[in-house]
Amino acid sequence: MRQVSVLAFAKLNLDLRVLNQGANGFHDLRSVFQTISLHDRIDIAYSPSKKTQIEGTSDIPNNLIERAARALLDHTRTTAKLEFRLTKSIPMGSGMGGGSSDAAAVLLALPVLAGMSIPLDELIRLAAGLGSDVPFFLLGGAAVALGRGTELYPLPEIPNKKLLIVAPGVHVLTPEAYRAFNRAGNGKLTEAQVIQYIDSFQSRAWGLGKSLSKGSAGSEAVNDFERVVFPQHRQLKSILTALQKSGADPARMTGSGSALFGVFTTQQQVLKARAAVERLCPQAVGSRATFVSRARYKAAWWRQLQPHMDSTDPKSWPPQSRYASRRRKER
Repeated sequence: MRQVSVLAFAKLNLDLRVLNQGANGFHDLRSVFQTISLHDRIDIAYSPSKKTQIEGTSDIPNNLIERAARALLDHTRTTAKLEFRLTKSIPMGSGMGGGSSDAAAVLLALPVLAGMSIPLDELIRLAAGLGSDVPFFLLGGAAVALGRGTELYPLPEIPNKKLLIVAPGVHVLTPEAYRAFNRAGNGKLTEAQVIQYIDSFQSRAWGLGKSLSKGSAGSEAVNDFERVVFPQHRQLKSILTALQKSGADPARMTGSGSALFGVFTTQQQVLKARAAVERLCPQAVGSRATFVSRARYKAAWWRQLQPHMDSTDPKSWPPQSRYASRRRKER
């Protein structure tokens, strides 16, 4: 049996624009993703087996962990006994990609445990089949996401800041958020409006790092879902205002909600904001966090998989297995 314990990091949408709905039913998105230090933990145990057995996933919502494991096993024509234990810290229905990150963690860790050698482009295709956000968590850092969120382009690393992540205890269902968005007439932009949105987003993406460094990003940050989610859950707008009054720049909702975040310069501002949010909304949970750069993201994965990695290629991405040659011989 080979075992490993890995961290599955959350993400924020530092900017999110929703454009027109296509014939396939999906909206065209423009977003800036950023990994953060808030994380789930997944313990994985792998054993070779003549028949596939997967344990410990029956209570995991949407079973993305099991789906990711089966996708890998089917892709490589492998059978195995797998055991998972998930410790959740990323709130469900928060817009921080917890389930997607858990699935991506399996796609990165299981090949290393099992001696599989899968190129990054193949992993990305498997990830896209599991969910729109999953490919991003194979890469980490800051990235522009286009289309359904599966077309990704790296951004320069964003200066690190102090974060307060607020989970308000409200579960927003993404499909319902999209339906509300369409009912409000937001899914039928004119060509001129689409061009304006794209131009505005390009300007935002190019200047994001600089504006965050100067603490002047608030007026530029956008999340289109706030227009339809805030009227349904009015406490979210109140929390956002409290973050802004405490010095957050920017303060926004992430994804389709319901988590909100504030970006701060000092730890004192973070503590002040958390106290203000707790007074306003006692059921809300405020968590301190930081941005996780792409370099830091990869380093975390290399560190936690190091006992099972190929020591001749310790900086490979995705991480490569020390058992790959043994597996080829066994076959």
